[in-house]
Parts: sequence; structure tokens; C-alpha cells
Amino acid sequence: MTNAIVAEGLVKKYGPVTALDGLSLAVPQGTVLALLGPNGAGKTTTVRVLTTLLSPDAGRAEVAGCDVVKDARRLRSLIGLSGQYAAVDEHLTGAENLEMIGRLYHLGAKRSRERARELLERFELTEAGDRPVQGYSGGMRRRIDLAGALVADPPVLFLDEPTTGLDPRARNRLWDVISELVSGGTTLLLTTQYMEEADRLADQIMVVDHGRAIAQGTADQLKDRVGGSRLEFTLGAAADLDTARETLAWMATGALRTEPDALRVTVPVTDGPTALREALGRLADQRVTVRDAGVRRPTLDDVYLTLTGNALPGASADPGSDPDSDPAAATAEEAAR
Repeated sequence: MTNAIVAEGLVKKYGPVTALDGLSLAVPQGTVLALLGPNGAGKTTTVRVLTTLLSPDAGRAEVAGCDVVKDARRLRSLIGLSGQYAAVDEHLTGAENLEMIGRLYHLGAKRSRERARELLERFELTEAGDRPVQGYSGGMRRRIDLAGALVADPPVLFLDEPTTGLDPRARNRLWDVISELVSGGTTLLLTTQYMEEADRLADQIMVVDHGRAIAQGTADQLKDRVGGSRLEFTLGAAADLDTARETLAWMATGALRTEPDALRVTVPVTDGPTALREALGRLADQRVTVRDAGVRRPTLDDVYLTLTGNALPGASADPGSDPDSDPAAATAEEAAR
């Protein structure tokens, strides 16, 4: 199968900070690769390099058969990009935004209007299409931004954390649209901090940390690397959390995790059903109230914690402090080119 996206040994530095440290990847045509990792892992910088917004300091990359540096102008007509921040003009209507993008792609006035109406219907924005975008909700803005990335019907699409900040309903709606695009042959590189998003959409998942790929495979392959089962207990009171941890620590085969807000304790074990019976008995002996308990497979959350030993994606420090998540970093870089 031909690769629509290829990167070899990408390096990108922002002063003393190395955002990409020899990153390599390949995405076959018509498939989805999800880059999974926390703020600062290098996900956004990877997208900026592959979409010609940044030049790599070292390494090479091709997208749709075009070198991202040597063939940058031609490549821009073959890709679509939806970033973390909706790139729309708030004073224009949804339809006018899409028509403007069509004109920039030299589709002509008539075809730009037709394409705008097609996309408004596809993204369930027909009724809002003639209203200024400044009155749109967050979910509507994300949909109009994604529609803009599709105006020229690009064969390769880049989505940088497309559902961040959306409510579950809006997120599921976008997932459906993305799945439809891929089933039609679009190649997609997706960055995300949502484990469920990667699990649902991606053919392959690459876990990225500190600008390096630390693991890659299907969701099932990555989960198999962790192995075992997870016991999950929801307790009746916050006062029971410490007692539950102490009571269950002996059976944990890895890091025992506590979520105080949810009153939840998760314990990695080898034999799920047997361990569950034993654990419930010991908790009852300690008079710990258990509201819910169960056995489940490892999740991508468990994969990430096992591979990195760090906090879950999305739980890192202020993203504004990191060049990889700071849009001003890319702006300054572009101005210098």
C-alpha cells in the first residue's frame, strides 16, 4: 500500500527546547494515524512541519508525493488542515467563510458557492449558514472550521485536536463526519489527547513523548503490551480512599491509581475474576463501602501510563508555557521565513 504521508528523522527546535527529536512516521493512503500524547509532546509541531507551516531543522517528509520543503506551494493545494483554534472570520457568515476559501483555492465564484452549500448541509449547518460566525456555538465553530478544510476536497487531511473543548454530543457528531471522510478514501493524520478518540478513529496509534515516538500499533496491540486486567472500584465515601489503597496494594501488579473526584480506585491485576472476589472480601472486612465494582481490559490510558510513567494526556502543565502548544511560536517562525 502506498504511503500518503512519510516523515524520516524530523528534528525541530525552539531555542533550547527540542520539540521534535528524530520523529519518523508513515501513513498509508486511506488510513488514519493518531498521534497521542500530552501537551508539549511534539504533536502540533509535527502537523506544522507536514503542512508546510514550519521547516524542519533536520530530516525530511513527503505528503501526497510532495516534499514539504521543496514542493511546499504545490502541496498546499493537496491538503486540508483544521487546527486547535477555529480559523474563521467571525464577521462573515458560515457560507461566506466557505465561499472565500473556495475562491482562494481558485474554484471560481459559482463552484465556491455550490461547495459551500454542500458542506453546510453535510455538517448540519444549513440553517446557520447565513448567520455571522460570531454567533456560533463552540461545536458549530469546530464544524465550520473542519468544513473549511474540506472545501478543495483534499486527499490528505490534518486535524490537530479537532474536538478539544466540545461536549460529548458535538464530539460524537464530528467523529461520525471524520469516519465518513476516511471511508471515502481520505488519508488522515489526527492529533489528540483523548484516548477514546484515538481508539474510535485510528487504524494506527503512535504514542509521542518529548518529540519521540515511544510506541506504535493498533489500539488492541498497544493494550496487549500492558497485559492483565484492571479492577475498578467506586467507593461510597472519600474517607475510604486511603483505606482502600492500603487494602488493595498487595495485589497490584503495577501502579494503583486513585481518582478522588470520582471516588474511584483502579488496580492492575493478573487474574481479574479471582482477584475481584478476594478484593471485595478484604474491603468488606475493612468496612469500606463499595458502590460499584468490575473487571475491565487495559485502556489506552493504562498504555500511556505504563509507557511513560507520566500523568495522563491533558494533565500536563499550562500549555501556554510550551512551544508545541503555543500558536505564537508558529507565527514567529513563519514570519522569519
